[in-house]
Amino acid sequence: MAQDKNPEKELTRKIKERSIRAGIIGLGYVGLPLAVEFAHAGYSVVGIDKDAEKVRCIQAGKSYIPDVSQKTLKEIVGKGLLTATEDFSALKDLDTVNICVPTPLRKTRDPDVSFIVNATEKIAAYLHPGQLIILESTTYPGTTEELVLPMLEQGGLKVGKDFFLSFSPERVDPGNQKYATRNTPKVVGGVTAKCTRLSVLFYAQAIDTVVPVSSTRVAEMVKLLENTFRNVNIGLVNELAMMCDKMKIDVWEVIDAAGTKPFGFMPFYPGPGLGGHCIPIDPFYLSWKAKQSGFEPRFIELAGEVNSKMPHHVVFKVMDAMNQQEKSLKGSRILLLGMAYKKDINDIRESPALDIMKLLKEKGARVSYHDPFIPRISLDGAKPIPSAPLNKKELGSYDCVVIVTNHSGIDYQAVARHASLIVDTRNALRKVRGKHIFRL
Repeated sequence: MAQDKNPEKELTRKIKERSIRAGIIGLGYVGLPLAVEFAHAGYSVVGIDKDAEKVRCIQAGKSYIPDVSQKTLKEIVGKGLLTATEDFSALKDLDTVNICVPTPLRKTRDPDVSFIVNATEKIAAYLHPGQLIILESTTYPGTTEELVLPMLEQGGLKVGKDFFLSFSPERVDPGNQKYATRNTPKVVGGVTAKCTRLSVLFYAQAIDTVVPVSSTRVAEMVKLLENTFRNVNIGLVNELAMMCDKMKIDVWEVIDAAGTKPFGFMPFYPGPGLGGHCIPIDPFYLSWKAKQSGFEPRFIELAGEVNSKMPHHVVFKVMDAMNQQEKSLKGSRILLLGMAYKKDINDIRESPALDIMKLLKEKGARVSYHDPFIPRISLDGAKPIPSAPLNKKELGSYDCVVIVTNHSGIDYQAVARHASLIVDTRNALRKVRGKHIFRL
């Protein structure tokens, strides 16, 4: 069939018939699970990534993301529903393109949108009438219209008429056994009403619930609110934990008791610090944008300051615990139990465990780690450190074991029995008592 002169009508037909070719730029924790859901919905999906190893893994049906099972990936690749390439020229044959690239912070704490810019430049080179572009990378309000849109319109095509552009914040929670890509509601905001309508129709084929909002700016702000909400509340409870420590009060018991209130309270829990690509970073995007508008976000920045101090607090707890056993931190053997930023995943991005390891080494401790999801770690470019074995003999050989990440598969009862000293930052030993156990 010849292409209809009405790009909106033609794209609508293709989406409803599921005859579109969908593209995903960036095949990480966001992009690969999304590609799998689109493939399950019957779309022909092309994943594009500059990482040759990721492309090879997908082509071989090998998953490198815990949330995507090997069996599932192999099945959809075998059926030809998902292919992967390093070649961005594949964009010329795609009807939709989802941008799922990283958005880190620079050392100056301002947004690094270079990955978005690079992806948009590639798309602009192959942009054609009837294409739907959706940015999913977390960023500051205004990015889609102020940065992405002008780059796409440089070639003469007009948004809402020739091509369509929206923003839909990713809401991936790695390791969550209840909510995955398909059953997590998808917020969508388009540059125009047509952009929003087409994006909603597109996602609705693969996602259970799609929530349209009035603009890309609203959609961009939604993601920042979600993660700033967590950041601020975690900052509050982390400060409370340090306060309770000074007052000799069990903060975990306080939270559990407060959590019995059926209204007006939502429990958050303290920890060794924030990790991952979202919660520690996203509030700074919001803070940066607010300052550009002449607004000083003091509350948000204070929460970030509190959370950033938690690795130092953990090291202080280790020193205090060792002092009570008349031991010195310098020269002691310390085992960090868990290095991933959250339990049951293999991601160490922004993990507080890395800061704790570095701080302990700076104080002269000999630091090892055990993490079933992280086989080896290289700290500041040094020689990689392998994950140490976890058994009765090894546990007994350390001066202190610090529970940093509470992975489900670890036998914490055995840890409590065989370790001579434990600092538990996650309340993993909540049912175990002993003079050798110190809680955050």
